[in-house]
Amino acid sequence: MANNLKLSNGAANGSADGLTALCDSGYVRIYDGTQPATADTALSGQTLLAELRFGAPAFASAVNGVATANSITADTSANATSVATWFRVLKSDGTSVLFDGTVGLAGSDMNINSTSIVVGAEVSVSAFTYTQNKG
Repeated sequence: MANNLKLSNGAANGSADGLTALCDSGYVRIYDGTQPATADTALSGQTLLAELRFGAPAFASAVNGVATANSITADTSANATSVATWFRVLKSDGTSVLFDGTVGLAGSDMNINSTSIVVGAEVSVSAFTYTQNKG
């Protein structure tokens, strides 16, 4: 028989809340280039454009498996000039990777003020949600 796992809203909320709690006081690093195949894949030539910080708590409690980020501290001086294409979230230790996603102006995993990053410019998040797949 085929696999067909489905999560209840309660289970999806618990899973989302557990993961997003690991983001407390963590980092969002924004890069150019191609997003790696998995969050466990090392960087390979991508340039760090900006680094932002989560507060604590980083996210509000999930509803129907969707957790919305609380205010994220902007990077007031971007590291490099390029086009932002993806991000990586790390725990507060700055080394433990949690997950990756796409960046854009709208409709991405994380929406930012501009994908055309210029060194020294401010980079801020306009919308960021984490959605637990319920199957």
